[in-house]
Amino acid sequence: MRVTLHQDKCVASGQCVLAAQDVFDQRDEDGVAVLLDDNPPAEAHDDVRHAAAVCPALAITLAES
Repeated sequence: MRVTLHQDKCVASGQCVLAAQDVFDQRDEDGVAVLLDDNPPAEAHDDVRHAAAVCPALAITLAES
């Protein structure tokens, strides 16, 4: 799985961090999401899919391999 985070779309809701905290974080200054791992391990895939699904700005795209 390849994860792409479009920071220009992020609305800093933090839903991705709640869903997959090992893959996403938020910047302290404005809350915009930060991608920590663009190729997460298989055991994190369900959490990352959930993060993409609940993102209100649709700022996360996934490429399944």
